[in-house]
Amino acid sequence: MRVARLYGVEDIRVVDEPAPEPTAVESLVRVTAVGLCGSDLHWYTEGGIGDARLKQPLAVGHEMAGVIEGGPRHGERVAIDPAIPCEHCELCRRGHPNLCPAIRFAGHGTLDGGLREYLAWPTARLHPLPDSLSDADGAMLEPLGVALHALDLGHLRLGMTVGVFGCGPIGLLLVQLVQLMGARAVYAADPLPHRRQSAEAYGASIVDDPAGLDVDVAFEVAGTDPAVDAAMLAAGPGARVVLVGIPDGDTTTFPASVARRKGLTIAMVRRMKDVYPRAIDLVRRGLVDVSTVVTARYPLDAAADAFEAAVARRGLKVVVEPTTPVVPGADPVAGEASPA
Repeated sequence: MRVARLYGVEDIRVVDEPAPEPTAVESLVRVTAVGLCGSDLHWYTEGGIGDARLKQPLAVGHEMAGVIEGGPRHGERVAIDPAIPCEHCELCRRGHPNLCPAIRFAGHGTLDGGLREYLAWPTARLHPLPDSLSDADGAMLEPLGVALHALDLGHLRLGMTVGVFGCGPIGLLLVQLVQLMGARAVYAADPLPHRRQSAEAYGASIVDDPAGLDVDVAFEVAGTDPAVDAAMLAAGPGARVVLVGIPDGDTTTFPASVARRKGLTIAMVRRMKDVYPRAIDLVRRGLVDVSTVVTARYPLDAAADAFEAAVARRGLKVVVEPTTPVVPGADPVAGEASPA
């Protein structure tokens, strides 16, 4: 099979490797769509993310969809939950699997992610895709899940005002979600004109100066100190500020006096909990549009070009297609070579 591996900073190579052999609790999945996330870009441009560093060539990519090959679920189209918690520790038992100290995550550390033609993955972490969702939609369920987790941490109530600072894919999904939750007004900011236009198309009011907004909940979704500053300036007294973005260099700073005088509550987002069923249902019912957030697709052999497009912030979501996506209702494995 073909694999796109990160060997070092901005060093992606597509190589041939044997296909994985699934264990008794795993299924073999032919990967059809992988979204490139901001955290993948940290691996690509910095050789790591936070305090995790690249120790060996790694196949990144955790926004994934594919088709099960073999076993009782053969041919089933699935979204792939990238997180594998231990399910036994106290945090898992308390309903916080995203905080599990033993969690393994696709495309992080030494666990290969989705930028390969096949992967073996725990069958319990494979969620069936309705025919109304494309493979790219299936990959988009992971960023939608992060947005849902951020929304949960925002404690939004009917009639509140909301600010979204950073209008990449997760920010745009939050713009949609807070309106579903009955936000009275949604304000958004981003330095890139095409992202501001997208936020406006999804229903947000674009702002240049956040200082006078006085919102009830502010979401920072850029991973930059200016976005954090904007979120805190926009937040009203007693508001909640939810930090979703991952900063370069593993450091976030903000004016303490602003946060202190307003008595802000600051929440940090760590991936997501078990929200895939919610995400699937929202997209299936047409309540959230993930399809239009995807603006570019690349084959696996052009993975380096896909990363360059994502780093340059061209468009919105970049998707890599390691194998041919499936048309719902068609034979999901027709014409595909077997793994080798």
